[in-house]
Amino acid sequence: MGDSVTRFSGFADQYDRTRPRPPAALTDLIRQWIGNEDPDVVDLGAGTGLSTTLWPRAIGVEPSADMRAIAVARGATVVDGTAEATGLPDGCADVVTASQALHWFDPERTFAEVVRLLRPGGVFAAFDCDWPPAVDGEVDRAYREFTRCYGRLEVERGLRPVFAGKAEHLARLRDSGLFRHVTEVCLHGMESGDADRLIETALSQGGVRALLADGASEDEIGLTDLRAVAAERLVRPKPWWWTYRVRLATV
Repeated sequence: MGDSVTRFSGFADQYDRTRPRPPAALTDLIRQWIGNEDPDVVDLGAGTGLSTTLWPRAIGVEPSADMRAIAVARGATVVDGTAEATGLPDGCADVVTASQALHWFDPERTFAEVVRLLRPGGVFAAFDCDWPPAVDGEVDRAYREFTRCYGRLEVERGLRPVFAGKAEHLARLRDSGLFRHVTEVCLHGMESGDADRLIETALSQGGVRALLADGASEDEIGLTDLRAVAAERLVRPKPWWWTYRVRLATV
């Protein structure tokens, strides 16, 4: 997870301000799945605490000092550590979560650490939201073109990190042999945003920040075109629909 610390350093405030909050239905699903209304939770890659604070009793694990400071300010309990080496005691959790973060972790070492942390019958819940949010056809098209554009430039400039693809999370969990049962559930969350939030959301992505720091222009990464579409389509806030893919793995 070392690369993600560097990649997401220096803009924790913006990240926290623009990133989506997990929907309340997520905790309902996990509580029902585990059969425990008040679980002890460990949140891996807690970032600014957006998912940690969903739970009354949770400990976040986050290696970035910038992110930890914001999480603590919002009332989360967070320790300095990684998903592969949390430093927490054996069997301390009923639930371990990873929000928008599993792709940054070493799967083999992380899954072993998750199993060590969980009590018998505990659940690992790894969830990500699909990008971009569903706003309308034109915003979706423009954001996907922006993603294609900056992604290509990342590769050309040698800035694209190697990480575990999100599409393979479910298969990796099953193939690990460490969990009794693994499944995936889709949930939806609704927020709202205008043009400014859309652009700030784009600027909260690590690849975009890496390219700008490397001297790429907004034209080169496709941000100028996205700004134009956002200014036309999101003069006022509109609902944003996020699809969350929740992988549930039981020990």
